[in-house]
Amino acid sequence: MPSPLPPPTEPFVVAISSRALFDLEDSHTLFERDGLEAYAEFQRSKEDDVLRPGIAFPLVKKLLALNALGKEGVPPIEVILISRNSSDTGLRIFNSIEHHGLGIVRAAFSNGAPPWPYVRPFGAALFLSAHPEDVGNALNAGVAAATLLPSRTVPGHATQLRIAFDGDAVIFGNQSERISQDQGLEAFARNEREKAGEPLPAGPFRGVLNALHRIQAAFPPENSPVRTALVTARSAPAHKRVILTLRDWGVRLDEALFLGGRDKGPFLEAFGADIFFDDSHANVESARQHVATGHVPWLQD
Repeated sequence: MPSPLPPPTEPFVVAISSRALFDLEDSHTLFERDGLEAYAEFQRSKEDDVLRPGIAFPLVKKLLALNALGKEGVPPIEVILISRNSSDTGLRIFNSIEHHGLGIVRAAFSNGAPPWPYVRPFGAALFLSAHPEDVGNALNAGVAAATLLPSRTVPGHATQLRIAFDGDAVIFGNQSERISQDQGLEAFARNEREKAGEPLPAGPFRGVLNALHRIQAAFPPENSPVRTALVTARSAPAHKRVILTLRDWGVRLDEALFLGGRDKGPFLEAFGADIFFDDSHANVESARQHVATGHVPWLQD
């Protein structure tokens, strides 16, 4: 089940792995090939070499920039580093954080052990990682989480943070999608028509959407530093239940794209998404050719 919605004054906390924040693929390949000792020696020898930005770097930079706006009603934004490095090998990561001017001051270095158990104690509402196992465990512990995949990214909006979400199994629960997969599209369409007036259940990213809405609510729509979009394979008449659900929740989504099965990637590029979250492997493969993409595995029953 998703985490309870935070009160308006509670910070919006995002936990992120070092491989999602910085480009560590070369050293990760070294670790897999030559082992921990070679990896540790490499990181120590390079600790004054600044790491290049990773997939989630633009997202983190824009999130933290919201703190500088000093706008009443905007919750504090905090980013926590969650890393499988030791504190010794992690020194290069913190040196790079300082170089890039990122306001990240809290971290958990697990020295090879799974670090996901520390996500909840830090109060994180979102966890982004390159480790699918950590993501699945965090998600089942009640934290919105996604595996960040190698993606082709294009420059988005210069300053505005733009985040896009799939609907079913991400913002909403996966019940309707189960019907689609188990019984087919005709059964799915019939279910959505019959339940059009019944709000969809909340999915794992409901709390993230609420946190972004709290930020947006402090600004007029035409001057918000955050813009959101729903990018879904749904089409009419299954759109109606989505619209009525969001209205019932009192949550703002700036754009809604009902694609009826079209590839999502080109639309996400046109929107200028800093990141997109989806549960479908096919949609993720399309999206990551155009924008930074996070795969959201289904919650285990």
